[in-house]
Amino acid sequence: MISGDEEFPVNNGALCVKGWTAAELLNHPDRLLRPLKRNARGVLAPVSWDEAFETIAEAFQTAQAKRGRDAVGVLGGGSLTNEKAYLLGKFARVALRTANIDYNGRFCMSSAAAASIRAFGVDRGLPFPVADIARAEVILLVGANPAETMPPLMRYFERGRANGGRLIVADPRRTLTAQSAQLHLRLIPGADAALAGGLLHILIRDGLIDEAYIRERTEGFNEAKAVAATYWPDRVERITGVAEARLVAAARALGNARSVMILTARGPEQQSQGVNNALAFINLALALGLPGRPFSGFGAITGQGNGQGGREHGQKAEQLPGYRRIDDPEARLHVARVWGVEETEIPGAGKSANELLRSLGDDIKALFTIGFNFAVSAPDAGAVIDRARRLDFLCASDFFLSETAGMADVVLPAAMWAEEEGTMTNLEGRVIRRRRVKPPPPGVKSDIEIACELAARLGRGRYFRYANVEEIFDELRRASQGGVADYYGITWQKIEENRGVYWPCPDETHLGTPRLFTHSFPTPSGRARFHAVRHAAPDEETDAEYPLFLTTGRVMSQYQSGAQTRRVARLLEMSAEPCAEFHPRAASAYGLRDGETINLVTRRGGATFKVKVTPCAREDTVFVPFHWGDEQSVNRLTNAALDPVSRMPEFKVCAVRVEKLET
Repeated sequence: MISGDEEFPVNNGALCVKGWTAAELLNHPDRLLRPLKRNARGVLAPVSWDEAFETIAEAFQTAQAKRGRDAVGVLGGGSLTNEKAYLLGKFARVALRTANIDYNGRFCMSSAAAASIRAFGVDRGLPFPVADIARAEVILLVGANPAETMPPLMRYFERGRANGGRLIVADPRRTLTAQSAQLHLRLIPGADAALAGGLLHILIRDGLIDEAYIRERTEGFNEAKAVAATYWPDRVERITGVAEARLVAAARALGNARSVMILTARGPEQQSQGVNNALAFINLALALGLPGRPFSGFGAITGQGNGQGGREHGQKAEQLPGYRRIDDPEARLHVARVWGVEETEIPGAGKSANELLRSLGDDIKALFTIGFNFAVSAPDAGAVIDRARRLDFLCASDFFLSETAGMADVVLPAAMWAEEEGTMTNLEGRVIRRRRVKPPPPGVKSDIEIACELAARLGRGRYFRYANVEEIFDELRRASQGGVADYYGITWQKIEENRGVYWPCPDETHLGTPRLFTHSFPTPSGRARFHAVRHAAPDEETDAEYPLFLTTGRVMSQYQSGAQTRRVARLLEMSAEPCAEFHPRAASAYGLRDGETINLVTRRGGATFKVKVTPCAREDTVFVPFHWGDEQSVNRLTNAALDPVSRMPEFKVCAVRVEKLET
């Protein structure tokens, strides 16, 4: 039985329905309990751990002997503990000595992360405690639906409303969160930067910006101001579909409040203009003087269990532990000393997740995945699946036979959340403990045991000898020391005593940093940076052949690729299959009935869904959740166009048409 800790300061023990039902998966009949290997008949059959490890090591060595070390790729996940994320990055670069490692957070937080680094010099989802949300007078929430995707977080918005606070939601859909807002800005998908530019234009025009803050704590305002001058309200109305009166009302609410938060999520970020979109809203926050002020600021809501910690310690293609850049000579030397290798042995930057997946079968001949079900979660998933079938070898570590694991040559059964020790870092930068509740089933190993044993089989075991998981965390602390995400002063004991510790925490006497930017920014000048951001159209626009926008997202009862949640009966009762949401007028125009089955078709292919007619949709937009695979995989339709900076695919907007099925 799961019970929440009512004294825990973040959620006070509250869980969503996915949390309450998570324990059902620990003893689920579909649980993987033995390694599987594809036999001569093409069937996955049980084998010993020794045979599985030998097969994997031989396949990796063969691929590298033929095509070089970078011929083996590694893909991790934002659900891994900090220790596992750190160890996986080290495994790729020290055991395999490949540059090609990335993780599924590339599909989640990469645009907001890149924007925050450019503007503030650091990426921490929320640079203030989550409890501060309840004390903001006005909140602008962009492309987020926490009422369904993160219900425990909604208590802070509700407390804020009880205190007289106002919530403004910018979202193409009238989501459950938007229904609770005082003002809903129902923008056209892909118009986020124009919306932010229009709000900034009005704030400047009406004298509602904080000129003293801009002068004393920022740089680059004049260039951003010149661009904002071109986003007059009636132009922005034409681009975004948001009426001028609503734009003015939103801007004045933001400009006249004493404390304001601007929070973004995947809506504006999962686009080929995702970094620019996030920077446009950061410009808005800087113009209002929000970052570093009490109960104010800019933040990005993290989407995975360890979405923050998972991106800090080496899973990203261009990154080393502590959020160091892999092309920084000093960073490379520091980490090499911790690892006990020569700096020249550490590879350079590798391919981002989508680019790595697009090179399967060509540059990448063998692939090792942990917690990344790319067959469902990747954009243009059909093409990625075809690529995966061209691999010489695929190995997946997982709890269940996911769509990706089902294609693998070797599948390794991994320990689940309740069966392992470690730490996680939440959306506010608080490092917390994950305690082991029970041992894993007989025959199941942790991802840490798997990585260390594989390193030994590859002849690099001397770099992966740990007595326990805490030793890995202590090595992570040393590797992160002096980096942007500095964990050096965080110990397991300190976490226990303080119910979590916020990074940066540079030494053991330091108590952590709940609030960033109170005095300066970690940029060369100590100032935050405005950026001259212009709206650009999505990679695909609607036309006569594909007349509607398609956008994707989550529903309350399912999570990520659904490999776990689709196995829980109560969650399936709530959402058994994905539905394509149409506005009543759009449904009427296409002759669609609620509940009928249709094909949605984009330039990449088609998929089959039931129609859900709802006034919560825009007339020009179809919404489909992405938690299902195979014929119901909306990611078979999504566009793999990438943001040039973050390498984020354009999940949130592409052009689609409706095809009626013959009866």
